[in-house]
Amino acid sequence: MADESDLGKGRTVSRRVLLAGGALAALEAAGCNVLPAEVPRAPAVRRRIRDLGIAIGALPPGRHNAITDVPGVRVGHLTRIEGEGPLVPGRGPIRTGVTVIMPGDDVWRDNLPAARFTLNGNGELTGVTTLDRRGLLETPIFLTDTSNIGRVMDGALAWMLETYPEIGDTAPVPTPIVGETWAAFLHDAEGRHLTDAHVREAILSARGGPVEEGAVGGGTGMLCYEFKGGIGTASRRLPASMGSYTLGVLVQANHGRRHQLRIDGVPVGREITEGMPFEGRKTKSILIIGATDAPMTPVQLGRLAKRMALGLGRTGAVSMHGSGDLLLFFSTGVRVRRGAALTAAPVWNDEHISVAHEAAVEATEEAVLNAMAMARTTTGIHGNTAYALPLDRLPDIMRKYGRPIPTR
Repeated sequence: MADESDLGKGRTVSRRVLLAGGALAALEAAGCNVLPAEVPRAPAVRRRIRDLGIAIGALPPGRHNAITDVPGVRVGHLTRIEGEGPLVPGRGPIRTGVTVIMPGDDVWRDNLPAARFTLNGNGELTGVTTLDRRGLLETPIFLTDTSNIGRVMDGALAWMLETYPEIGDTAPVPTPIVGETWAAFLHDAEGRHLTDAHVREAILSARGGPVEEGAVGGGTGMLCYEFKGGIGTASRRLPASMGSYTLGVLVQANHGRRHQLRIDGVPVGREITEGMPFEGRKTKSILIIGATDAPMTPVQLGRLAKRMALGLGRTGAVSMHGSGDLLLFFSTGVRVRRGAALTAAPVWNDEHISVAHEAAVEATEEAVLNAMAMARTTTGIHGNTAYALPLDRLPDIMRKYGRPIPTR
């Protein structure tokens, strides 16, 4: 993730492993200055909400407290931060990127049960008509800003055509799942600024383990409750009596008004009134992606998708008229082999699904808070600035409302 010293210096910032062969050359040919992964960064000053001593809910998190705790799920980012000063449409400043969720090793050939829910529909999530018809996920999931949705679809399909030569021959051409939120407070939206090579790099960088959060990937240009927002993630483990399955959530948070923000029930947004974006800034929209290794049907996953909306509400969101609040949940616990006539798999018993509902709510609430806790102050077009949530203020605010943070 870029730190504040990287902003506005004509750089494209990308956290990644070193690329093999043609991918790096393709990026350079596209005019991108790609920083190698080993370039030193300023010391990290941001901390996740749980690391601050604020534990959300009752269920335990997974090892990394991330969607990647679900076996087989990987996440990758491509981040572009370039230029400063007045907006020059088509040239910058640039504050954009793409985040990819790889649902398994081979989601095209091993489709996964999935369902989605629209809490408020002023946004776009492509490919969902096919998902609704089949109840199956067949592509990775990509998150970006609004004006780049077509560019990311192009790059995603280019990668799939190259990776799966049967597409368009013996197999249908898919519509990739791509979601968007609006980034024009910080970003040259007219310029778009993403290419097939950027999408490819995000895919190649996808890894398990800890996930970069905040102003990274698709979340680079986003605000949350009028603080800097972006990508956040969290997970929950179910008890052994429920199979010890994991539920993970990843959000691209770009929603809410300052006064609405609540952290573990405390009205933090009402207590921090400084550092507001300029008057008239209306942050809106959130993408919420959930995953589990519990073997569930599309109907059950649809129930979990709706419960993620409850977790969003616990952070203060009201899903405003202009919001694109789009939610999707998939399971890696059932795989449907393309072309196979039958699939034998256990199925979760609905009588015990309430604990999974609780996990989805808690993980979503914490993922939204992590998006703000890990995001750093970012300046974009015209000097517009999205200020980071001041973590040092939280102990006093929580104490004021009778919720002291344990000393760590």
